[in-house]
Amino acid sequence: MRLLFEISSQTLRTLWAHKLRSFLTMFGIAWGVGSLLLLVGLGEGFRSGNRKQFDELGENVMFIWSGRAPAVGGSFTGMRQYYLTYKDYLDVSTEAPDVKAVVPVISRGDIRAVSDYFTSSGQLMGVPAAFSELRYMPMSEGRWLNGFDDNQKRAVIVLGDEARRLLFPGHPSVGNTILLNGIRFEVIGTLKRIGHGDNNTVNLRIFIPFNTMRQYFPPQNVGSVQDAISFMNYQPRTRDVHEVAKTEVHKIIARNHGFDYTLPEAFDEWDTIKTVDQVGKIFDAMNLFLGSVGLVTLALGAIGIINIMLVAVADRTREIGLRKALGATNRSIMFQFFIEGAFLTLLSGGLGMGGAAALMAVLSTLPQPPGFDTPKLVPTTAALAIGSLAFAGVVAGLYPARKAATLQPVDALRKE
Repeated sequence: MRLLFEISSQTLRTLWAHKLRSFLTMFGIAWGVGSLLLLVGLGEGFRSGNRKQFDELGENVMFIWSGRAPAVGGSFTGMRQYYLTYKDYLDVSTEAPDVKAVVPVISRGDIRAVSDYFTSSGQLMGVPAAFSELRYMPMSEGRWLNGFDDNQKRAVIVLGDEARRLLFPGHPSVGNTILLNGIRFEVIGTLKRIGHGDNNTVNLRIFIPFNTMRQYFPPQNVGSVQDAISFMNYQPRTRDVHEVAKTEVHKIIARNHGFDYTLPEAFDEWDTIKTVDQVGKIFDAMNLFLGSVGLVTLALGAIGIINIMLVAVADRTREIGLRKALGATNRSIMFQFFIEGAFLTLLSGGLGMGGAAALMAVLSTLPQPPGFDTPKLVPTTAALAIGSLAFAGVVAGLYPARKAATLQPVDALRKE
């Protein structure tokens, strides 16, 4: 223990004697560790924020809208518009075995909502009760729509958070009524706020039963099509069969509207599962790149430590020779220089980790932009940094220490 204390004291005196050199070397290691952790932490913040955005849509949700198909079979010069119908929804729900759930939606943005306090014109959506099973609909007050509301075409409504704030500023909303184009609806529930920042489009939505919507506010600009709907949301039985489920939906819609289901341009859709997978690959590549940059910086810092320790061996050659002449063993000399290299490395790495953690803590207190979550220390990256530091410390201390230990006392004392 006494020997270790003496070596530690000698190490600190040596580092203090070469303050600038020691500082620059330690800065290189600290910068490498800090940049590695910070860059990967920022990448994970983007990944986490992106995942939350998709989670707020719902789990494994697929969208399909009305589209354009060839006017004549086999022709790509003329395209005709087709509109999804309630029959498409019924056929998908009964004929697509790999579709776990599907809901029809009617959406309009031209309906004026009037309360006793304000007027708003957010997006009005007619949805069945099962809509909340596919889409993320966190309730704040009251209740969600149920089957009786839909079957009996009740005039009830659920408000998004921003719609509630506009229509009932500072007043209770549940139990009160609003007018939709002059038709009175009772507010039965309100939703919690979805998303972050000032993007209020989603929170301006208001929901009424699907059959009520069909009766009072059917889709516009659909020509002579009966029972048209705006779009469908559906969910595959499992994430792995989402492509199979998509093909089944394509076949049914193409059959009902008279075109070839193999034409991808005939479908206007959004596969959130595919998008999430693609974004995940982008973030994996980004993490790999950022981690590589951090490791390269860390390696350069380790090289700097090896260099400073070699310089220290050269500067202290006469000291080493004197100590060996007085009886110091190769082992004690080697241990001293090894401790100096390892101390430099670990102290620098600890400062880098602390700096990265402090900066992430500061960033967590700032408003986060949409699609970005608070950066956090990634355990696997921290473990990689610690492992890299341990390796760098061994190399940076062992090689110069071995060189110092192999010096012959006579040669060392002779050196000027």
